[in-house]
Formats: sequence, C-alpha cells, structure tokens
Amino acid sequence: MKKIFTVFTVFVLCISVLVGCSSSTSSSKDGKVIQLNFFHRWPTQPKKAFFEKAVKEFEKQHPNIKIKTEAVLNDSYKEKIRVVLGSSNPPDIFFSWSGEFAYNFARAGKALDLTDMIKEDTGWSDQIIQSQFIPFTLDGKTYGVPWSMDGKSFFYNKKIFKQLNLEEPKTWTEFMDDLQKIKDANITPIAFGSKAPWTISHYIGTLNQRLVPQEIIKVDYDPKNPEGDFSNPGYVEALKKFKELEPYFNKGVNAVDHEYARQLFKSGKAAICYMQYAEIGMVEPALKDDLGVFKLPEIEGGKGDPNVITGAPEGIMISSKTKYPKEAMEFIKFLTSKEKGIQQVKEVNEYSATKGTLTDQNSSPLQQKAVDQIVNADRTALWLDTDLDIKIVDAYLKGAQLMLDGKKTPEEVMKDVQKAAKEVKQSAAK
Repeated sequence: MKKIFTVFTVFVLCISVLVGCSSSTSSSKDGKVIQLNFFHRWPTQPKKAFFEKAVKEFEKQHPNIKIKTEAVLNDSYKEKIRVVLGSSNPPDIFFSWSGEFAYNFARAGKALDLTDMIKEDTGWSDQIIQSQFIPFTLDGKTYGVPWSMDGKSFFYNKKIFKQLNLEEPKTWTEFMDDLQKIKDANITPIAFGSKAPWTISHYIGTLNQRLVPQEIIKVDYDPKNPEGDFSNPGYVEALKKFKELEPYFNKGVNAVDHEYARQLFKSGKAAICYMQYAEIGMVEPALKDDLGVFKLPEIEGGKGDPNVITGAPEGIMISSKTKYPKEAMEFIKFLTSKEKGIQQVKEVNEYSATKGTLTDQNSSPLQQKAVDQIVNADRTALWLDTDLDIKIVDAYLKGAQLMLDGKKTPEEVMKDVQKAAKEVKQSAAK
C-alpha cells in the first residue's frame, strides 16, 4: 500500500510540474506560472550577464512569472526581429532602437500601444526622462519604454594633441588641418571600421544634420511624405565631407569592425575615434586623464543645425500578440527602475533613461558631462540607420561602402538613395 501511495505521489508531482511549466494555458491570475519570452541584442558580456542576473532577480520577486531569453548580435537582430514579429509565436517583450525602426512595428500592428499603462503608473513613468519617450511615440501613442540613452562625439587622445600642439577644433577647416598634422607625425588620425556599416550611418547622419535644413530633412526622412526626394545638394555635400576624412582613416576600413577601431584608439595608436558616449567607460580606464571629447566641428556654410547632437534612446517594446501585457509591463518597469538603472551604468556602461541613476560612485565626471549634453541638448538627431526606412538605409550604407572603396561617387550614392526613397514613398501611398 505504501508503494502504491508513493507512486501516486510522484505521479501527482510530475503532473503539477508539467502544468506549472506550461505557458500556453496557465495564467498569473490563478496562481500558476506563466512564461514570457524576451528577445534582445546582447548575447555577449557584460550585458549578457547583466540581463541574466536581472531575469533571476525579477523571477524571485515574481514567482508566478518565468522569463525565457534569446539574444543575437546587432546586425543579425535587425533581420531576425522583423521575422519573429511576423511569426505566429513572436516574443512577448523585445528590444528596439527608436525612431523609424520602432515605428515600423507600430504601423504594422506588431507592437502594443503602451500609452495607458504608462499613464496609469506615473510613480514609475515620471522617473524616466520624458524626452526619451518621444522617439517611441507615433501619432500620439507610445509604443516603447526607453531603457538607455546615448550620443555621439569624437573622442581624442589629449597626450597626442599636446605633443603636436593641437587644440579641440571648432570648425571643419581646423579639423582637417589637425588631421593632416597628425598624419604628418606618422600617427593614425582617425580609427574607423565599417565592416558593419552602421558606423558609416553615424557619420552621414550627423553630416546631414549639419548641411541640410531641418525642415527638408523632416520631409525627406518621413516615409509617408511623397514630397521628400533627397534632392537637396546638402546630402551630396555630406557624403563629400565624409569622403574627405578617408585619407585620415586607418587602412582597410571595410575589412575591420568598430571594436577593432576602438581598440586602436584605446591603445594610443590612433589620435581620434568617433564613438558613442556609452563607450567612455570602455576606454577611459586605459587613457584616464588623456581622454577628451569634442563634437563634430561646425561646417562653414552649412545650412543645417550646428548644435544638434546625434544620438537616440534604445528601448523595450511589447508584442501586440502577447497574452500577458500586464506581466510584460511589470518586467519592463523592473528593468527601467532607478535601482536597475544605477547598476546598468556601473556594470555595462549604458546610461539609463531613468532620472538620478548617474552618481559619483558609478560614473566619472566625463560620463556625467556626456549625459548632461544629451539631456540638455536643444535637439537630438536619431541614428540614420534607425531614423530611415530600411530600404533607404541599405542604399545609403552599401553605396557609402563602395564609395570608400573608390567604386562610387557621392553623386552616384545619392542617386541610389533617391531611387530607394521613391520606391518607399510610392509603396506607402498605396
């Protein structure tokens, strides 16, 4: 009898485990465990460990919720997220760049409207820097919660500049003169890698903002506005300015990636590198007080905005197909809490979009200065590769890579961009 009872007990326990692990039929409302799928772009350290730790902490606080995580690197993520969101089983929670990248999901009905949930909990949402919600807001509805924020500037080696009697350039002409002096000293002026061409987009995006009037950019970048045709001469001029920098890059830029360029700069073998503020924590420990930062210098005669900062928040969205929107939002609130934001800055060098997360204990004066520039900027221009439709981005970046190889002219690149833009806008009009 005792043996029969033991077998029955084991059977009941097995059934309980199977029911508890089933995400398709269970619900947090009746005390059973549900599963949320979380898809992001950080499969490498230290962010991989940061999110693994965060998931465990959240699950401990919410024993009725389990988080299953999948992650792939940047370029693969851009393709895969579009595929999985169109599948019958999309992730409940997913990372997204802001701007047009996020708007595509909203227009396609693949992202959940979070507006009401954000308004319902102002104790949480008011802690987030409100300007960072804007690039996730379309037609008055907010579809994403900003997790991090960033900007872009030239990092430079103060020791090299001092040796060559150089100062931070204020104009493009001064910048070009400095680059030549650095090259003449047999030092690589600018470390750059464009094997993954998003790095090209950051240069071109900033140059566009400096050389093309904002009212024209607004029309051209809008995929639904048929008036935009990218015909303003400032776009060609932006590509020409980018091409002017090529003699000062390290050799073989299309064969090396950004990590290589960062290491070249970090090791003192290059004087300058165009990097994101989030990378300060990656190079400052090596260069210490020799690390300086300056914005892309003003271009004489430019008709754009000389004070704009290129950068953008990155955030988290919820699938419109999720069965558990409230539980998914609970996880997002946890990731964007002040406590996690402080850890985020310290552990992975990502600046949280939540207020009060930068302290003397988790950041340097240079990092604090960088975040002040982002928060207090008159206007932030989004990364080009997330601000434009993907077809236009592809035309821009593939063309620019060929331009760096001497196989296309700036004018030819812009013809490809104009053709892609025309196709996108015609498709949107149907």
